[in-house]
Amino acid sequence: MTTTADLRFVGRSIERLDGPAKVTGTAPYAYEQPVSDPLYLYPLRSTIARGRVTCLDTADASAVHESVRILTPHNAHRLPDWAPADLRVLQDDSVAYHGQFVGAAIASTPEVARHAAELVRISYQPTAHDTQLRVDHPDRYAPEKVLDGSLVADVSHGDLDAGLIVADVALDLTYRTSGEHHVAMEPNTTVAIWNVIEGTDHLTLYDSNQGAWVIQAFLAPVLGLDASQLEVISPFVGGSFGSKTFPRPLHVLVALAARSVPGRPVKFALSRQHTFVGTAYRTPTIQRVRLGARWDGTLTAIGHDAVEQTARYGEFAEPTAVSSRMLYAAPARSTTHRLVPLDVCIPGFMRAPGEAPGSFALESAMDELAVELGIDPIELRIRNEPATDPDSGRPFSSRELVWCLREGATRFGWPERDPTPRHRLKDGWWIGTGVASASYPRQQHFPPSSATVRALTNDRYRVELAASDLGTGALTILTQIAADLLGVELGSVEVVIGSSSLPRALAAAGSMGTASWSEAIIAATDTFRATHGCTPVVGAHVTATAGPSADEKDFAMHAFGAQFAEVAVHADTGEIRTRRLLGVFDAGRVINPRTARSQLVGGMIMGLSMALHEHSVMDHRYGQVINHDLASYHVAAHADIPEIDAVWLGTPDPHYNTLGAKGIAEIGIVGVAAAIANAAYHATGVRVRSLPITLDNFFTAASVDDRPEVVAS
Repeated sequence: MTTTADLRFVGRSIERLDGPAKVTGTAPYAYEQPVSDPLYLYPLRSTIARGRVTCLDTADASAVHESVRILTPHNAHRLPDWAPADLRVLQDDSVAYHGQFVGAAIASTPEVARHAAELVRISYQPTAHDTQLRVDHPDRYAPEKVLDGSLVADVSHGDLDAGLIVADVALDLTYRTSGEHHVAMEPNTTVAIWNVIEGTDHLTLYDSNQGAWVIQAFLAPVLGLDASQLEVISPFVGGSFGSKTFPRPLHVLVALAARSVPGRPVKFALSRQHTFVGTAYRTPTIQRVRLGARWDGTLTAIGHDAVEQTARYGEFAEPTAVSSRMLYAAPARSTTHRLVPLDVCIPGFMRAPGEAPGSFALESAMDELAVELGIDPIELRIRNEPATDPDSGRPFSSRELVWCLREGATRFGWPERDPTPRHRLKDGWWIGTGVASASYPRQQHFPPSSATVRALTNDRYRVELAASDLGTGALTILTQIAADLLGVELGSVEVVIGSSSLPRALAAAGSMGTASWSEAIIAATDTFRATHGCTPVVGAHVTATAGPSADEKDFAMHAFGAQFAEVAVHADTGEIRTRRLLGVFDAGRVINPRTARSQLVGGMIMGLSMALHEHSVMDHRYGQVINHDLASYHVAAHADIPEIDAVWLGTPDPHYNTLGAKGIAEIGIVGVAAAIANAAYHATGVRVRSLPITLDNFFTAASVDDRPEVVAS
């Protein structure tokens, strides 16, 4: 059995092994895979939000060029009736949301395909649509489960109303977050090749995704294929943040197109505007938070109720209030989720689904409570630190939130902070600081991963598994782990990932990748050594499978952190800028500090972007997201990024997995928006309870020009 006592490469800041290929442009992403004589697809998308297509006139489009083929519901291959609604592409004339695929043009060049698509004349019979999320929506309902169906939607302990009644201070507050889109650097992209080999269909997809086996397992039956008939290849992925976790309508559309031209590759890369529809997004939320507390800061009640949107044709429930079940101790706690079905495309996973928007509400409310009680915000959180998980009653596998708060306070200069809002004016800017806690759970009930270890010549080894590297450095850290376990140098191990033909591995999602993949590699190397010894013959190989930790039923498992922010709000214009960000994390063992810092800082920047920029604007007249490009959907740019740092405790969690790594992909974004909003209140005395925070928030609530008598720099 492998031990972690003599690790040589794990814990070292190794440069990304695939870095040179990426920066020199020789790393082939999905669209760049070498294929012969490809065709190109351009989609036809609905211009109504609900109704049906009454006519698709393709005559002019078909006459553009001999290579043009127009795919419609009338000539597309039939899919099974049981297929999920969002994947039943081109199966009838119904329209469920604005931008839905209603056809496609295929041609020998992308320019011809787009020109042909523009010549297709489409007529509709529209039906009244509804795209507006509101708390009092008549169709609002309570889902049974949230996230992927693994979490109960509503949970309560004790009597919330009684807990609020006995409180010395009780707050009842409403917070709102905007819809958000993933806008990964590489758009969703697929190249499909449909071949018929000895009478058997076979589909190859060069695809940008988070898990090749997930795409294979979910997509193959929808297309009427066995898993063995679908090969998914994705060695390089240019970002995702959740948008590439599962099959999307584009996979079905390009597969149908390839089936109509067997043997010819069909390339389909979504335009930037296209990525805003049908690839998932983070739902907007309306959240009610109720807190009750004694004068000494002891919480008596926590209530967190979330209202979100989903599609009328399918359900996705963001677990927005779930983290409020365990973050702080209180004898009375209640968390609920309600969904409003609308004529929109279905939302889905986005970095820290639930925890990111939920932490904005809870951690803002905790700051408001600290102000009402006259208690330091850090001290209030520490006073409500639970001894065990308040939700399950289980002990935590490890929980160093208090350390994160105190360490961050020291590093950030919190002890010198004057708690008085609107107190510090410097060079025309109001300056303020804020704090928020962060947590992210270990996902339960995920399937095991497998890995193969193979002996090559010259004492070299190949380790194979269907993991994915989204730009996170997974390939590098898996090589570090494998080299340590095999007792060889880094250059003596070749790790192969990114194909469904490799041993099945968990998707890169939910901060579970490293924890799962490392267990598979440990199992495979242990079995390999036990079977073949230290001098294996060339070609010797072993495949092994390892599941989740056996301790997960005995412990509550979470990563924790504390986010600190300093902001400046211009006294004359209300413009808000983030000046400093510090994140302090309890994330278990860190495999590679270089890539870990990149992940954590990247998450923090994404949280800043959530707080100050990102806003999905829906034109309810047409049911369309109108700022569907990077000119009008703003994300944080270089000029927005302040002094920023991420530090961590680094102590392995022995119950999480063998290496004790908790996962870092999500925890970095959690709490950042709340820390910034809390800092904005400290700077100006204006409490903003909706995201993104914009300059008009400060002028609407109060006059920024009303300077205090005492001004400190």
